[in-house]
Amino acid sequence: MDIEREVKRRIRTPYDFEFLVGVIWERLHENISPTTLKRLWGYIDGADTTRRTTLCLLSQFLGYADWEAYLADLATRTDVESEAFAGEGLNIDDLQVGDTIEVTWLPNRRCVFRYEGDAHFLVMTAENAKLKVGDRFEAACFIIDKPLYIDRLVRGDEPPTAYVAGAKNGLLTAKKI
Repeated sequence: MDIEREVKRRIRTPYDFEFLVGVIWERLHENISPTTLKRLWGYIDGADTTRRTTLCLLSQFLGYADWEAYLADLATRTDVESEAFAGEGLNIDDLQVGDTIEVTWLPNRRCVFRYEGDAHFLVMTAENAKLKVGDRFEAACFIIDKPLYIDRLVRGDEPPTAYVAGAKNGLLTAKKI
């Protein structure tokens, strides 16, 4: 994970999360809860509805302007591309408007998304997931064994939020159907 590389430390224990809170404060003078970090790392449940502001803060910690800038960079990295595009996942550059994508993750989650162009997707099927049919979101790539980071998830009139699918173990499958 980029943040662990940045702080040159694996984040695994409650003390590690407290350490990271301190490093973030020293660099950005912004507060973030250790509980929020624990959710993002899958140490405790609840990362599926992470706020965009939290993701932007962590992106800024890494030197990016915001979450979207981090995602854009992530989608163009050669280390991710070689992993993501050599049969290990999908990138939006490989999709045509109207393509459908099926993703699965533990314990028994399955969703089908329709690609609407410009990194926008519509949830067509949602089984055992917090995503709902009709939700709309943005994503850059779907990488097997990595969490699916969804940005600007919109449900009805609710404000956009972020969502993480497969926070602990990543996606099991990601394929066009």
